[in-house]
Amino acid sequence: MATPQLAAFKVPAVSNEPMRSYAPGSEERRALQVAIAQMEKELPFEVPCVVNGKTVKTGKLAKQPMPHDHAKHLCTYHEADQATVSSAIEGALAAKADWEAMPWNDRAAIFLKAANLVSGKYRYKLMAATILGQGKNAWQAEIDAAAELTDFLRFGVKYVEELYAQQPSQNTPGCWNRVEYRALEGFVFAISPFNFTAIGAPALVGNTVVWKPSPAATYSNYIVHQIFLEAGIPPGVIQFIPGPAEEVVAQVLGNPNFAALHFTGSTFVFKKLWKDIAANLDKYKGYPRIVGETGGKNFHIIHPSAEIKNAVMQTIRGAFEYQGQKCSALSRLYVASSIWNSGFKDQLLEETAKLKVGSPMEFTNFIGPVIGRPAFDKITGYIKKAKESGGEILIGGTADDSVGYYVQPTVILSKDPKSVTMVEEIFGPVLTVYVYEDADFEKTLELIDTSSPYALTGSIFSQDRKALLLATNTLRNSAGNVYYNEKCTGAVVGQQPFGGARASGTNDKAGSMSIFYRFVSARSIKENFVGLEDYLYPSNLA
Repeated sequence: MATPQLAAFKVPAVSNEPMRSYAPGSEERRALQVAIAQMEKELPFEVPCVVNGKTVKTGKLAKQPMPHDHAKHLCTYHEADQATVSSAIEGALAAKADWEAMPWNDRAAIFLKAANLVSGKYRYKLMAATILGQGKNAWQAEIDAAAELTDFLRFGVKYVEELYAQQPSQNTPGCWNRVEYRALEGFVFAISPFNFTAIGAPALVGNTVVWKPSPAATYSNYIVHQIFLEAGIPPGVIQFIPGPAEEVVAQVLGNPNFAALHFTGSTFVFKKLWKDIAANLDKYKGYPRIVGETGGKNFHIIHPSAEIKNAVMQTIRGAFEYQGQKCSALSRLYVASSIWNSGFKDQLLEETAKLKVGSPMEFTNFIGPVIGRPAFDKITGYIKKAKESGGEILIGGTADDSVGYYVQPTVILSKDPKSVTMVEEIFGPVLTVYVYEDADFEKTLELIDTSSPYALTGSIFSQDRKALLLATNTLRNSAGNVYYNEKCTGAVVGQQPFGGARASGTNDKAGSMSIFYRFVSARSIKENFVGLEDYLYPSNLA
């Protein structure tokens, strides 16, 4: 029997989840320490695939090492095999009709409950898994696994309510026009990254999702999946299939019911997926939606009028938070010569020298480990390339992988604005500086715009409004998120819709209503109440 719609429901008012400080002596610090200690006692965990709400153990095992102590691993997980992936796709397709037909208020209630589970019951467990498995310190884990995930869920519900309210403003006399926002025909394939436990869900608008988490975030993502199930999401709506990328991706993209890709990760992988989708285009029922947020070579431009201390502090946070492993992390810094020589350089090096590097369980450590061996080798390789090409290591430049994958915060001074570390994405705690002559501000803006294929985030530091406007206009296509006198990281759901263009992605703006348009297929409905008496037009009359 169809569920009656007996009211036009309004979702509760939403606001950003309050950040907890984890200051010394605070209750939240104590609770987080308890959660970490408990998790350390129980590891390694065993993580299965979850298909149609049931655990699947394939016996093909892989490990998620802990980056701060790589001799140990947080979990052993079962990799999805061909049969498991097939079952996940079939289950997602079977669950689709009932999930899409579920009244919107009931779908919304599930996601709102999930948000409360994240912000309350599971907050510290989820943070502990993020700290141990992904190397985030307490503040970064709070931002990501607690506050931002909660915000994605709550604001997502609000945005979908607003999306459904977008209706035609005009009606022909005797008619009623309306639009429904259908889920996509088929299933959505979601690939999530290691650096953010918080990922929005196309499931909110009635899609069913086959989800492949990053191998380096398997355990925290598994907890998120368990939270969805506890919140009441029906089995089959979100299928959890960790596994080898090439095998899983090939099978998913080869299915005729593939309807959309929701991807966060590297530019190289995203381009490969796009090509694979294009190669399979004749197999699909429709044209798949492709949504991607990928890399960045993000910049700060320091104008001669900039306030030095703020620019320095914002630069340190932008470059070195979470070891520079954010898509939005600062990687290239352009500083006016007068500012550089009037205290900026000295303050930057002095403050960088204070940054403590070590285990994320030690609250005084600002910088933890990079995520794994491939990242460690890549980052140290770029530092070596910079030295070989004439870059001057002003501070840092060393690394130690004996226990964990630690790279010291590194600042490189380059006289070549197109040197390798000024143009290529590194994804680590490495900042390259180019000092420009004050008179060359406009030329430097053009250099920023043309020397990188990416266009994700950027910041302009200036107390001169004309300079801000000039930079904003010149760099209009250089960043999807631009900041004035503020670091280029830290977009907040509901405040700064996030995403970039060019090689940085499809700029569909996570954290806003925009992204939900990509996962629906609108259908216009016109209902006529007054019958037509004659087919002739008035102009046909004699």
